[in-house]
Amino acid sequence: MRFIHLADVHLGAVPDRGCPWSEKREGEIWETFRRVIAGIRENPVDLLFLAGDLFHRQPLLRELKEVNYLFSTIPGTRVYLMAGNHDYMKKESFYRDFAWAENVVFFQSEKLTCVKDEKLDVYVYGLSYEHQEITAPLYDSARPVEGEGIHILMAHGGDEKHIPMNVSALSAAGFDYIAMGHIHKPQVLLRDMAAYSGALEPIDRNDLGPHGYIEGRLEGGRLRTAFVPFASRSYEQILLEVDENTTQLSMEEALKEKIYKQGGLNIYRVILQGFRAPELLLIPERVKSFGNVTEVQDESRPAYDLEALRKQYSGTIIGDYITWFLEKDRNIVEEKALYYGLQALLETSI
Repeated sequence: MRFIHLADVHLGAVPDRGCPWSEKREGEIWETFRRVIAGIRENPVDLLFLAGDLFHRQPLLRELKEVNYLFSTIPGTRVYLMAGNHDYMKKESFYRDFAWAENVVFFQSEKLTCVKDEKLDVYVYGLSYEHQEITAPLYDSARPVEGEGIHILMAHGGDEKHIPMNVSALSAAGFDYIAMGHIHKPQVLLRDMAAYSGALEPIDRNDLGPHGYIEGRLEGGRLRTAFVPFASRSYEQILLEVDENTTQLSMEEALKEKIYKQGGLNIYRVILQGFRAPELLLIPERVKSFGNVTEVQDESRPAYDLEALRKQYSGTIIGDYITWFLEKDRNIVEEKALYYGLQALLETSI
């Protein structure tokens, strides 16, 4: 027996709205989902689990028809689908009366139910969100029904506003695998037993790193799982170290080289760190023209010798300003205030 577990596809999302690449991203999310289905046609799996948030918002009728058509092209695969907190079933939701293909099982209510696959002797448990937020721990009382076979729980949530759950307790209750959704970062909670597949494609700039789905196999009576990277691009973070020899142009060239090595399609957050020459005024916004750069954080500092400056300007407002900060256990904001303020005072003094 072989399955694919994915979640948080977010069809209809437009990541990085307003950026030059945002319109492409909307299409890429659909295309990546289509590629998953095409891959199943070429290399069939027995089961496909979609653990919530297939759509980014309430699905349109035409969108459900498109998805249902894709499911109908893999008739040998049993598809299990639930609504999550983003595409939850409102009273007027098209989910409620939609006629799915014969191979699709859609969990129709907020009550946990069990569906048995007679052919594979697999029991699948799931529910659908009927509210955008659910604070009740609806999964905590879940227990496998009597019967030999594989017991798989589909669970969307895990935080205080979206069905909080005790994953260890659920695994101890007897579930062989918990296919989880809602958290966009792929993560294994219990090896081969419970995992978030993560978003199929990264949806916003905080979805750093690889994205894809989880593939599971029944081998020698035991489930084995593995993460499969599948997204068309990823959000990455680039750290650029500056020093007293750094110039605006050398910083830009270093960034171009890093983007070239890590991939031009990826989307980047750039963080500048280190101590630069005091007279250098970096213009971080200029680097946004070198690739898909969503933001630039300038955490660099002027390379001031604070003790020497405090002695030089002792008895002046500059000396008092430095002393006040040096005697504090500074946080990040105060650290920035120290250097920005000091630079302004020194320039005014000059």
